[in-house]
Amino acid sequence: MRPPGEAGAAGSAPKDSPGYDLLIIGSGGAGMAAAIRASELGARAAIVEGAEVIGGTCVNIGCIPSKNLIEAAQHYHNARRGFPGIAACEPELAWEEVLRQKRYIVDNLRQQKYADVLSSYEGITLLRGRAELASAGDGEPVSVRVGAGDVRAHKVLIATGARPAMPPIPGLSDVTALDSTTVMDLERLPASMIVIGGGAIGLELGQAFQRFGVRVIVVEALDRIIPGEDPDVSKELAAALVAEGMEIHTATRVERVERTATGVRLATTQGTLAGSLEAEQLLVATGRIPNTERIGLDAAGIRTGRAGFVEVDGFMRTSNPRVFAAGDVTGGPGFVYVAALQGDVAARAALAEFSGEEPAAADLSTVPRVTFTDPQVAAVGLTEDEARQAGITPEVTSLPVEYVPRAIVSHRLRGTIKLVSEPGTDRLLGAHIVAPNAGDMISEAVLAIRFGLTSRDIASTLHPYLTWGEAMKLAAQTFTKDVAKLSCCA
Repeated sequence: MRPPGEAGAAGSAPKDSPGYDLLIIGSGGAGMAAAIRASELGARAAIVEGAEVIGGTCVNIGCIPSKNLIEAAQHYHNARRGFPGIAACEPELAWEEVLRQKRYIVDNLRQQKYADVLSSYEGITLLRGRAELASAGDGEPVSVRVGAGDVRAHKVLIATGARPAMPPIPGLSDVTALDSTTVMDLERLPASMIVIGGGAIGLELGQAFQRFGVRVIVVEALDRIIPGEDPDVSKELAAALVAEGMEIHTATRVERVERTATGVRLATTQGTLAGSLEAEQLLVATGRIPNTERIGLDAAGIRTGRAGFVEVDGFMRTSNPRVFAAGDVTGGPGFVYVAALQGDVAARAALAEFSGEEPAAADLSTVPRVTFTDPQVAAVGLTEDEARQAGITPEVTSLPVEYVPRAIVSHRLRGTIKLVSEPGTDRLLGAHIVAPNAGDMISEAVLAIRFGLTSRDIASTLHPYLTWGEAMKLAAQTFTKDVAKLSCCA
């Protein structure tokens, strides 16, 4: 075993620093997974981080803080809504304390799950400074400038992530628009907010602020919200959000943005209709772009594709045989668990000659996705339309959540479970859920699709009564039974 690296050490790399087996640019989910795998293979690895903090998007400005705010909003909303026999109340909202505890959680998890984990592995060095590929010739170590020094590595992994994109809307650059990062640090809650973008991020944050008492208006250019999901799912979620007070405008284009005395005004068109929307704050949630500026892609001969994302194959190899890429910078599914998988795959492939192990390609055939609204949306596999486009005439069933015993006792009756199966074999092809705990329920469908199980397999498996997970069994039973004939517990 080689000597341990100086994990956690600050400062730029010294001139003429020793070479590494793998140098990783970025300390997010992909970079961490790659560094851990490199250490376990006995390789000497370094992570280069140019930001003030390590951990990348998820722990610092993405998954962790956003879900914490969503959870806080849920508690506030529940108190104001009440429950049969329990009177609703108007609790005091201390917004400053909400932000303080959010930052506390972020700081703790960054230390525990990133800094402490890195320091527990041998052979990993943390270098501080901006990284730029200086040269990467065939057969030669890659030279990377880190701060004021140069570092050499046999292989390099680009894991620099992505950031919120701002669309080219006239006037947008003249107003102080919020993005998914800055909106979570507002010093005070505004009276109203327009959200441009009806995808997962816009809806999650929009509903959270609606529940904190902000009037929220969502503007989506396509004809439905969460357009990547099944149309029935979009319809069900839209109904739930509107019932809660959110204003949603679909098939609506923003033509211009301008500042007003009290906030912002959007000039919009909806077909042949023209109008305007006004609010105190504007949140733009229209996608993400890769962090690839000034990292030397051209110098290293690395090809990029759509919107500048780095092109990779199944082993996360770029067009340069010594450079790999993983995570959001590749433009794949933007989930931290996908980034971690890709980081692991990249490290194994990059170090195959070193370790003697045969690498395996990343398997993204069953990637679950969750939108953390309330009710949640979770899906995996093919939608009904996607199955038909693939030449399959699928069997499809839907179970309204109101038929699920847990939903009845919880007074949470909004939602649906839609299953798609292969005709003849009954093999499950897709699952699409709108329910309070959809993100937890989807794992059963992920396993079923990955291992070729059928809806009969799900229906014949014991599920605990009065759980949300039981809904999967009930939904699978509706392939052969009418909803009205479903027993409570059989």
